[in-house]
Amino acid sequence: MATISAYPNSNPDTNFLSPSNQSNLNRESSSEPDPNANPNFHTEPESVPPSLPPPSLLHLSFNQDHGCFAAGTDHGFRIYNCDPFREIFRRDFDRGGGIGVVEMLFRCNILALVGGGPNPQYPPNKVMIWDDHQNRCISELSFRSEVRSVRLRRDRIIVVLEQKIFVYNFVDLKLLNQIETIANPKGLCAVSQGAGSLVLVCPGLQKGQVRVEQFASKSTKFIMAHDSRIACFSLSQDGQLLATSSSKGTLIRIYNTVDGSLLQEVRRGADRAEIYSLAFSSNAQWLAVSSDKGTVHVFSLKINAGSPGTTRSQSASEPVSPHSSLSFIKGVLPKYFSSEWSVAQFRLVEGSQYIVAFGHQKNTVVILGIDGSFYRCQFDPVNGGEMTQLEYHNFLKPEVAF
Repeated sequence: MATISAYPNSNPDTNFLSPSNQSNLNRESSSEPDPNANPNFHTEPESVPPSLPPPSLLHLSFNQDHGCFAAGTDHGFRIYNCDPFREIFRRDFDRGGGIGVVEMLFRCNILALVGGGPNPQYPPNKVMIWDDHQNRCISELSFRSEVRSVRLRRDRIIVVLEQKIFVYNFVDLKLLNQIETIANPKGLCAVSQGAGSLVLVCPGLQKGQVRVEQFASKSTKFIMAHDSRIACFSLSQDGQLLATSSSKGTLIRIYNTVDGSLLQEVRRGADRAEIYSLAFSSNAQWLAVSSDKGTVHVFSLKINAGSPGTTRSQSASEPVSPHSSLSFIKGVLPKYFSSEWSVAQFRLVEGSQYIVAFGHQKNTVVILGIDGSFYRCQFDPVNGGEMTQLEYHNFLKPEVAF
């Protein structure tokens, strides 16, 4: 089963592995910073004979600033730049081993890899820390069960198992925390990526519950977000806002992570759907949602990014959240009729898996499909409606020239 995940948008710099602002780890297993390391992947993709069939995708995920994305395949892994779109690196292993999880650390040379597929390159119960300067793994973390997902920060490695989460210090791989969760086969976990303290969100110990760990204040908050099991959630870049959806997939709720208060509720639709990804814009003004219904939705958020407990006032340049025309009698009719609906939509193939993130160009979204599709679209923030497709690629086809 493919693992697909999205990360908060933060840094608009599109220069891959900029040495001025990216941490680079040295060539020793201790993984301490090395200021002299060359912070560049190979800038040209390796050639692939046109006779070879496209690989099968096992994993798709954006990096922490949404400027790149990683693809794990049954042959290895690949790294792509979003804008401009191009393949910038690939590693196909000699044994043809599969990679089921690829987690980037912003744009530096360090990756976290987990084997996957019918012929895994590494054991599925190990996290391999790969340094591409050396073209090898520099350290590993072993567990008693399969690794479901990995999250990276410059200071932490978070490993998600079926019912437990481990938090490690990146420099020396010292275990800092262990968190028990309800059964979590998708490996759901979100971490803040701002320069401030770490905020970690994971499933709680009850159906429909999420757990928020505030590491700076050493506090834990449990939020009963839904009646059904949690299907997807996402944090804003600073960790102050949390968007959640349940297995029903009809409602998305936005919470304040500090006090657990419900700030806003929006409706994706009336029919049950599987939510694949949720993504905040960098200023927390917009929320994007992808599901198996084949439509990506963009919602307008009414929360001040700097003060999530307050509602942003509407101005002439901002859209009014779409409501049912019957909302004036919301106290009489069911809640469905007064729901807040999406401002903009983009139609895709129904039933396929897609993840979404906001692009670095204003009012754009980037959509990735497990079928190898890449879309860049633009939405009208005032009038809404159908998004405009700006770009399309199939990044798995070997004959595509980047």
